[in-house]
Amino acid sequence: MKYRKFGNSGPEISEIGFGAWAIGGSWGAQSDKDSHFALETALEKSVNFIDTAAGYGNGKSERIIGEFLKQRSEKVYVCTKTPPAPGHWPPSPYCRIEDRYSEKYLRENVEERMKNLQVECLDTLLLHTWTRAWNDKPTALEILMKMKSEGLISQVGISTPEHDQNCVIQLMREGMVDVLQVIYNIFEQEPAAQLFPVAQETGTGIIVRVAFDEGVLTGKYKGDETFGADDFRSSYFAGDRLERGVRRTEAIKKEFKDSGYRMPELALKFALTHEAVSTVIPGIRNQQQAIMNTSVSELPDLSEDQLLRLRKHSWNRGFWYGGK
Repeated sequence: MKYRKFGNSGPEISEIGFGAWAIGGSWGAQSDKDSHFALETALEKSVNFIDTAAGYGNGKSERIIGEFLKQRSEKVYVCTKTPPAPGHWPPSPYCRIEDRYSEKYLRENVEERMKNLQVECLDTLLLHTWTRAWNDKPTALEILMKMKSEGLISQVGISTPEHDQNCVIQLMREGMVDVLQVIYNIFEQEPAAQLFPVAQETGTGIIVRVAFDEGVLTGKYKGDETFGADDFRSSYFAGDRLERGVRRTEAIKKEFKDSGYRMPELALKFALTHEAVSTVIPGIRNQQQAIMNTSVSELPDLSEDQLLRLRKHSWNRGFWYGGK
């Protein structure tokens, strides 16, 4: 396993982290036994970074991680996220930051995160989304910085809104975030335009999520799959989105069939290529996925030619959740 610096103020973390959404729910049936084996295997493969959130099973993912890590001696860094108070998701331009992220709300939420994870200080806390409307008055981040000075949080940041990831560039330049979590994959390459270069300038740690585009870039889907009503993928792949994603993935597989990489390996290697990236957090829900995803760190890097060819598969889709 290779390690990278997690921003100017952060530790060295494994370049492949553990995405812990599925162990909390929303991705089909999941047993706690499988979750335990997945975590255990990942740590055995030298993973030292786990990403979770309050919203992953209403704290279930955090509680599983907290109980698991209590039995371990090695240092593992955990990033968790707190959502805004109930209201529009993502927050609209008309939402007041005082209503969605009040100090009382944030302090109570941070206390709950610490309780679930069984810690007295959170390694990394991200606001689980944002709106550009708050950039000129980022009081929620000021509150988190205050809590950081009180020893309750080590690093603070934002998990970017899917439809406006660049909204955080101003905040990076103003020193309001230590780390960011962003979507970056073969289809979604926009962060390379400005967000990543500014992260390098400012020393902001970058966590890459959705490297598999919610599974389609693993190449495992045929295009006719259906998902349960409580499965996140049922809305993400609404209409013909899955079919379109599979069609584009198959084109990549065909072009790179002799590359020596399987499709999941190719997707993770692409996400790791940019120097601004600190870690990539593929979802891991069982022992097999833990073994497969962590092994990518030891594979050869993409060649310049392979990288240039993959860049041509960028896909500008706009905001999927609002409809076709």
